[in-house]
Amino acid sequence: MQDISIENPPRLTFKNLSRVEGLVHGVFTRHGGVSATPYESLNVAWNNGDSPEAVGENLARVKNSTGAEWLVTSRQLHGDLVNFIDEQTAQKLEARPPTLVSPPGDALATNLSGLGLLIKIADCQSILLVDPQSRIIANIHSGWRGSVLDIAGKTVRRLERFGLNPATTLAAVSPSLGPCCAEFVNYKREIPEKFWPFRVGPLHFDFWAITRSQLTAAGLGEQNIEFAAKCTVCGKSDFFSYRGEGTTGRMASIIGWKRP
Repeated sequence: MQDISIENPPRLTFKNLSRVEGLVHGVFTRHGGVSATPYESLNVAWNNGDSPEAVGENLARVKNSTGAEWLVTSRQLHGDLVNFIDEQTAQKLEARPPTLVSPPGDALATNLSGLGLLIKIADCQSILLVDPQSRIIANIHSGWRGSVLDIAGKTVRRLERFGLNPATTLAAVSPSLGPCCAEFVNYKREIPEKFWPFRVGPLHFDFWAITRSQLTAAGLGEQNIEFAAKCTVCGKSDFFSYRGEGTTGRMASIIGWKRP
């Protein structure tokens, strides 16, 4: 992981993804936007009570910072649906400038240039994938429900039909709920028993380790997976955290190919 940049709006980038020519990516912090408290300041979610005008300006700043022609987003469901955006489906997306809105789902993938795949997070993981050979990229939204459904592994396997090779795929995992703060009082009811070995205390779970296990089980090399390893609850001065704040904003996580 690289340090958060000083550009405005600031974003965190990953060393493994930064080495891929033509790829743009980043996990934006909560800073550098125009939203008022409690969404201060770079909130990119339309549906959490923030001003639509502020959200639109924040999204425009994210888009301009990455150089994307459009940001592609969707309504996230905490499920395991994967939307692959090709030339045909891209023409059918709903335009809500500066975004194109995909059907509901929790993973976005494409091999097209000019699109910034946008996942919105505030404790959940954004898992960024890129296979430089097939040029398939993906952005996955994985909260604890997504982890239970193995959305990370399922996305990799579903993208193999489009040409993705897990052995050459790189992954980066955003700041998110850390094992220090992932307390599940009702875990015996909420989390299947097969995940209980990932407990790091009587009630705490390491979802970073779960994601690593799911990605490697899908064929990714462990050396190709990079974690921010920053807890959003502990770091809520820089990151939005639903657990830490309740009513709050959502951060933008982006991956895309630049136009040649």
